[in-house]
Amino acid sequence: MSKFRLARVGMTMAVTAAFALLGIHQSIAVTPEGALTLSGNEEVPSVKTGASGSGSINIGADKSVSGGVTTTGITATAAHIHTGAKGTNGPVIIPLTKKGDSEWTVPPGTRLTDDQYASFKAGNLYVNVHSAANPGGEIRAQLKP
Repeated sequence: MSKFRLARVGMTMAVTAAFALLGIHQSIAVTPEGALTLSGNEEVPSVKTGASGSGSINIGADKSVSGGVTTTGITATAAHIHTGAKGTNGPVIIPLTKKGDSEWTVPPGTRLTDDQYASFKAGNLYVNVHSAANPGGEIRAQLKP
């Protein structure tokens, strides 16, 4: 675990303990790095669907890529990471591997190129999941640097 993550966890624990000592009941949510929520509203053009997805795609400073997504309400035919800014479509750069009926993972050992990493840092990568009904993509989420 990085020093930053340790500090963040330590700070969260300290604040929670302080609230407990003061009798203040406060809920604190810590969102995991790389957390994603996929929806049809994020597709271009948007897709009206009951499908959804969640997961985490993590990109390291060494350009390594790991993680995956889990879907519900969709019979997925493919899932990919693409280059493209929010509101635009772009080419596939990483095909995800189907792990189960509703799970897709980044293949082990996957790395971004320098240009792809620059796109990630600029907020210009996204993951989407395709179906027979929506071959261009049914649900999507932008990756956050």
